[in-house]
Amino acid sequence: MWQRLKQMLIKEFLQVLRDKRALVILILPPMIQTLIFGYAATYEINHVPIVVLDQDNSQQSRELISRFAASPYFSIRRQLSRRDEITDTIERGNAIIAVHIHAGFAQKLKRGETAPVQAVVDGVNSNTAMIALGYVGQIAERYAAEQQQLRLARTQPLQAAQIPSVVVERRPWYNEDLRSRWYFVPGVIGNISMLIVVMLTAFAVVREREIGTLEQIMVTPIRRAEFILGKTLPFFLMGVLNMTLVASVATLWFQIPFRGQFPVLALGAVLFLMCMLGVGLLISTVCSTQQQAMVTAFFFLMPAITFSGFGFPISAMPEWLQHVTYADPLRYFLEVIRGVYLKGVGLDVLWPQMCSMAGLAILLLSVAVLRFQKSLD
Repeated sequence: MWQRLKQMLIKEFLQVLRDKRALVILILPPMIQTLIFGYAATYEINHVPIVVLDQDNSQQSRELISRFAASPYFSIRRQLSRRDEITDTIERGNAIIAVHIHAGFAQKLKRGETAPVQAVVDGVNSNTAMIALGYVGQIAERYAAEQQQLRLARTQPLQAAQIPSVVVERRPWYNEDLRSRWYFVPGVIGNISMLIVVMLTAFAVVREREIGTLEQIMVTPIRRAEFILGKTLPFFLMGVLNMTLVASVATLWFQIPFRGQFPVLALGAVLFLMCMLGVGLLISTVCSTQQQAMVTAFFFLMPAITFSGFGFPISAMPEWLQHVTYADPLRYFLEVIRGVYLKGVGLDVLWPQMCSMAGLAILLLSVAVLRFQKSLD
């Protein structure tokens, strides 16, 4: 058995080594994708283009505008002179937010009245709009509080000195600077590894069937179990290599802190790759051509990424869809990899995710092997 399995593994590795393009695709694109996702995938917004319409032209209005100009979150493109220019600017996409300061702004502040400031926002990208409006609100509230304190200090200095204040002190754990890159990059490790292993496994078996070599292999003394193991083990090792390369880029290039234990991460990676091998092998049993395998693989990959919590919180999904996410191996692996990288937790915390991936791996591999043997008949 071991001799036949050895020859099968040698055949698979020689086939990969002969294909120079396959080697390049296996190594270069995952690293490039990690760099692209690491820089592009972020919830943070900076230098949001805004325009300002100041119809008060007072010292107070100019001081408020200077707060927006000094903020790293906004970039003032230009100051408008008419109200109708706001609509044209937003429609053309030249700015996301237009800040409108009405006439009489300074007079209302001096009289202690409410001085409204209008913020017109492009809501096409609701996430960016909500975050940008939050920054606008922070700047306006901070300016209003300072103006109120100045007015009280000028009119009632004794009372102003006795007014209590509440200060919220933030203490973020695990991600002290609230960098969204620390959240996204570990998730990229799981996404890319899933993509590579599923596509390679599905394509390799289907290619053997498509070109007619599958029947030639099965008439040899090799058993079906040995054939399946010989086909999947090389891609498991390639998945380990690919995951190591991507994780190295995340740790060394993006400086993502690794606070946990390597054996815990390795165990999670092995269980996750076994799940993906089962998915790839299962796809190969229902497809007869590589084109069909590609379409079927994407039919699985896109929902798997969506339901994993990589880009969208699972808690924000409808309740019935939250139950669907329990069948997604990527969900558990992302919890493992983020827990190991950022929190430094061990098996005492991550054992439910490990057990879930182990159960899914057994189920997927069992169904895939049974269907594969049936398809050979």
